[in-house]
This record gives sequence, structure tokens and C-alpha cells, in this order.
Amino acid sequence: MSRFVQGSDRRQPTLLPDCLDDYVADENPVRVVDVFVDELDLRALDFEGLTPAATGRPAYHPATLLKLYIYGYLNKVQSSRRLEREAQRNVELMWLTGR
Repeated sequence: MSRFVQGSDRRQPTLLPDCLDDYVADENPVRVVDVFVDELDLRALDFEGLTPAATGRPAYHPATLLKLYIYGYLNKVQSSRRLEREAQRNVELMWLTGR
């Protein structure tokens, strides 16, 4: 067994991730999606919900939802339920949506 790469002990407690940005490479496509959507003028594109309502549960920002939708399109994830699951387990999506 000594000639094989040994994994770390799964029961070892850690504080993962130390910094979520460390787990997304600089050339990762999610960084392009993030910059692209941040540069869009959503008001000029007639996106609704840019001004949050005073009552009720706070909504997600339309830019965050657009990033999620574009990520799903690029990775062939079409179902909103699958996108929800991916956002809970995929480090790229955690980085893109801000957890």
C-alpha cells in the first residue's frame, strides 16, 4: 500500500473551504459568466425586480438568477430542480451565486 497515493482521513475535521475563491481557477468559465452579467445594464434590458419590495421575503437579485441560468445553459442543466441541487453541491455554483 505504501506505493499508492494516500488520501486524507475522511473523519478529520476541517474548515472547508478556507476561501471559496481558492477552489475556482482563474481560467474557469464561471468567472467569465460572473464578469459578463455584472457588466450588463439590467435596467436597460427591462429586467423586473431590480427594486426590491418593502414587504415579504427578500428575493434573489435578478443578476444572480441570470448567472445561474447561464451556467445551467452552458452545462446542459435545464431543470430548475437540478440547478437547485447543483447550487448546493457544486463549488463553482457556490462561488458564482455567493453561496
